[in-house]
Amino acid sequence: MPLKPILIVPGQIDSIFFEIFFKSFVKKKFLSPIVLVCSVEYFIKNAEKFKFKGNFQLIEPNFIKKINNRKTIYVINVNIKKNRNKLIQLKNNKKYIFECFNAAFKILENKLTYKFLNGPINKDKILNKKYLGITELITTKFNKINTGMLIYNKELSVCPVTTHLPIKLVSKNISKKLIQNKLKLINQFYLNHFNFKPKIAVTGLNPHCESILNYNEDKKILIPAIKSSKKIGISVYGPYSADTIFMKQNRKKFHVILGMYHDQVLTPLKTLFEYDAINITMGLPFLRVSPDHGPNEKMINKNLSSPISLIKALQFLDKS
Repeated sequence: MPLKPILIVPGQIDSIFFEIFFKSFVKKKFLSPIVLVCSVEYFIKNAEKFKFKGNFQLIEPNFIKKINNRKTIYVINVNIKKNRNKLIQLKNNKKYIFECFNAAFKILENKLTYKFLNGPINKDKILNKKYLGITELITTKFNKINTGMLIYNKELSVCPVTTHLPIKLVSKNISKKLIQNKLKLINQFYLNHFNFKPKIAVTGLNPHCESILNYNEDKKILIPAIKSSKKIGISVYGPYSADTIFMKQNRKKFHVILGMYHDQVLTPLKTLFEYDAINITMGLPFLRVSPDHGPNEKMINKNLSSPISLIKALQFLDKS
């Protein structure tokens, strides 16, 4: 039985995505067919720019049922509107990106595949503060309340309880229930995809898990959440001070570290593994993965960007 295709939305126009995509396609062989949802004009332009010599085929969404050639890149066209000077205006870039996502969502809703990858976007430019990030956009679209961001590396992964919130809002948004839900998601995800129960460490919110205030979130929220999660069979431990849990002797005891906010766990993970990690959204009715980096607009046209994270993301979906 042929493998389901990997459905890809490249993301915004001004990014490094096509550079790293063509590098990935040339460097690695994937068993799953590749389907891009994007402007075919822009695809051809980038194929020429990066001297890609492979085959591609323009298809309609329903044709996905019939594809089986992993050496051909399939493209579902989404048009981009331009101004009189044939330049892409920011508002048209936004509209184009959302049209690409909506076309991909219909394919996922129709269960033509369950493997979805999106390229990076600039959240400030594209999402207009309506969503915290692409994770939240997809979560809202599919009416899923309990989802989680897993930054995955085979050696160690991290999950932030809150994602792209300003620091001053973090303490107001963590709760016992939210932490319990993230722990359940992580535990189930590892059981489903890796066939083992992960050991999970939880970081404290406050430095050294202590507070000079009368109300200490680590005692009032985190410890009860950890204790109740242990009772249902989750291998969870903590809370641990965030400034020491990532030390070698500590981190090697765990598969996942659950942190209270974005930079608390993503900063040390990227320091350890750089581009060797991928962003997985847990809790969706399909697999959603993205490279663990942004559009990197400063590196556009330099042809120096690393494709490692995209390769890892494609390999994960390829084997799933």
